[in-house]
Order: sequence, then C-alpha cells, then structure tokens
Amino acid sequence: MTATGTPSEATAPRRRGRPSRTQTGTGPATRDQILRAAREEFSERGYEKTSVRGIAKAAGVDSALVHHYFGTKEQVFEAAVTVAFAPALEAPAAIDEGPLDGVGERLTRFVLGVWENPATRAPLLAIVRSAVNNETAAAVFRRLISTQLLGRIAGRLDLPDAELRAELAAAQLVGVAMLRYVIQVEPLASADVEQLVARLAPVVQGHLTGA
Repeated sequence: MTATGTPSEATAPRRRGRPSRTQTGTGPATRDQILRAAREEFSERGYEKTSVRGIAKAAGVDSALVHHYFGTKEQVFEAAVTVAFAPALEAPAAIDEGPLDGVGERLTRFVLGVWENPATRAPLLAIVRSAVNNETAAAVFRRLISTQLLGRIAGRLDLPDAELRAELAAAQLVGVAMLRYVIQVEPLASADVEQLVARLAPVVQGHLTGA
C-alpha cells in the first residue's frame, strides 16, 4: 500500500496468462527461445511428460510467458510442429516446377532432402516421436499435414481422386522416412539417397498421376 492507501502497481492484480510489467524477456526473441525449448522438451520427454512449467524452466522464463504467447500445452506443441515442419510445407511447390510427368522425382527429392539435412531433420524427429506416442500430439500433427501439405498437393494435381493420390504418395514417402530416419532399419537407413530416389520416384509418380 502507498501512503494514500492506494494499491501500488507492483501489487495490483493482473490477468492470468499475461506477464507482469516488471517481468523481463518479452519480445520475438523470447518467443523463439520458448519454441526451441519446447521442441527439445517434447523430443526428450515426449508429449505426455512435457509440461508448460518444464518448457518455461528450460527456456529460462516464467510460465506466464508461455501461456501469454501460446496458451495451452497443446497450442505450444502445435506452434512447435508448425515451425519444425515449415521446410516440408514447401513440398507442394515442387509440383509447380515442371511437367506432371516428372513430379514423382521432384517430390521425392524434396522430401528426402528435408530429412537428409541435419538442420531440418532434428526438429522433425522431435515432433514425429511425440506424435507417434500420444493421440493429442498425433491429432495436431495430422491436422497440419492434412491442411498445409496434402490439401495443397491435391489442389495442384487437377486430377480425379486428387486427395487420395496425394495421401498415397505421402504414405509412401513418410513410411520410408520413418524406417530410414526414425526407426533406422538397415539396409534402408544407410542406403545411398540417389538409389532411394531412383526406386521411389516411379512409385510416387504412379500414385500421383497413374491411371
């Protein structure tokens, strides 16, 4: 209380989920810091064992900041998924880079290229592992794949059963990615990437444009 009996600003109540004025570390850099910490926590602990408090501790901020920027744990996960999956979301552009009779190779090269790059593979692995082990995380991942990737690929095909074609092609490539990069089944895990492209591209092409 002040001398006049008016509550001071430091003790005034604030709304839940918003950082106080005296709390430092707000801004775009802090938001990115929280996202990086979230990806690491989800990767190491999985979705179920990760908490907003744990993410905040790893990021070096108060839990209120995590709620302020993202809301619930599910919303933090969705934001982390979107950032981690961003490189793969450019896959539909590969369809526009040439004629449809070469789309299988272009899409296969693009997807494997994202996984082959250590900088883009690490966050993808973290997200996929969480999605595999938890239905809530899987639902978030599935929603992102459906709306941001498969729907956009199907929209570019302009062929009958475009959605099914896109899903079959994705299933082929995601299955290979899971076995090669997540489960690391040999000899697939150590096979030359050009050999994989040569074998996968015709299959992906058939899914996308075959009769």
